[in-house]
Amino acid sequence: MKINTVKGTNDYLPREQALRDYLQSVILKTYKDAGFERIATPAIEDIENLDKSEGGDNLNLIFKIMKRGEKLEAAIASGDEKELADMGLRYDLTLPLSRYFANNKNNLMLPMKCIQMDKVYRAERPQKGRLREFVQCDIDILGSSSITCEVELIGTTAKALLAIGMKDFTVKVNDRRILRGMLAGMGFAEETLDSVCITFDKMDKISLEGVKNELTEKELPVSAIEALCKVLEGGKVTLEQVSEMMPGNEAVESVKNILSAANELAESKYNVVFDLSLVRGQGYYTGTVFEVESNEFQGAIAGGGRYDNLIGKFTGEKVPAVGFSIGFERIFGILSQTDFAIPAEKKKIAVFCDDKDVISGAKLAESFRGEYAVSLLERPKKLGKMLSKLEEKGYAGYIVSGEGCEIKFFG
Repeated sequence: MKINTVKGTNDYLPREQALRDYLQSVILKTYKDAGFERIATPAIEDIENLDKSEGGDNLNLIFKIMKRGEKLEAAIASGDEKELADMGLRYDLTLPLSRYFANNKNNLMLPMKCIQMDKVYRAERPQKGRLREFVQCDIDILGSSSITCEVELIGTTAKALLAIGMKDFTVKVNDRRILRGMLAGMGFAEETLDSVCITFDKMDKISLEGVKNELTEKELPVSAIEALCKVLEGGKVTLEQVSEMMPGNEAVESVKNILSAANELAESKYNVVFDLSLVRGQGYYTGTVFEVESNEFQGAIAGGGRYDNLIGKFTGEKVPAVGFSIGFERIFGILSQTDFAIPAEKKKIAVFCDDKDVISGAKLAESFRGEYAVSLLERPKKLGKMLSKLEEKGYAGYIVSGEGCEIKFFG
């Protein structure tokens, strides 16, 4: 049998898991301190829900679960590969949350402020920074269209990032309605706007020329493509420029108010800026989108947006919703490589005892557990060799039961 993990998944050694536990505990506390409540949903969703979720490119990365028994035999006999699966693993926490709300809305208070911290799955091509199984840390507000939601999500997410040691970052904000309005004015047809936005979102990876080529391959109007490129060739488009192009636009005014409030609350600890190029890849976003970029480590470490139409796919009624997700694995990778030390972590010691002295040894270990993390171990025949291993693992010292109660510290 194979001992390696499946590609795109990881085992975590005790010190790695300790860091993961610490980061998640700090993030969770920050979220709870802001009045958010934790919920949980299954990792498995109905395949119809996943397929109709407008998840953009993520829809091509769903891990599908095949039918079982007679249903699978019938599906195979039909010759239709789409009939083979009836369930799949969730690719994010937003679609499950929307289903959860629809299923439990009679027991929920609006606005609903919730936390989700759990594993999600995508059939990625495994590479550095891209896993098939990974953790997301989400906060969402459902049932309110007020920009108070965006401002609170930005502030709470930023506070969590600061608390776990991410100091130098910028929060980017855009609104899909702004981009859609500009694109429609340039000559792109309404039914193609989502496709254009998905291509536009790749600009930082494939460059403006790459965006132009991809839009051309989609056989979109040449005049519209040229108009878009002309606007983008001048460099970053400011909110003032957009305001002049779209005077009195509701989405523009909304972003202005979000930026003003979020920056004042940031107290110069981070910047909140407008970025027209920010789209986010998921098709279910309807308005505000945001992303946090680490200036120190280069790259996105959090992202989210407003998805006012997704819950309606389950309920038939429009329910405003907006969420922000911290890129947990990206941050864990960064802090692992920088030898991040967990603040105020209890020092570890070992208590050794013989089988015949296990009760005394256990009581001795327990007496030190208020101040130290204490591991009760069988006394080995070669104590010196074991002590070397403990020191390598970061233990501070040890006690041998029956030889006194003082800790013998290493070093």
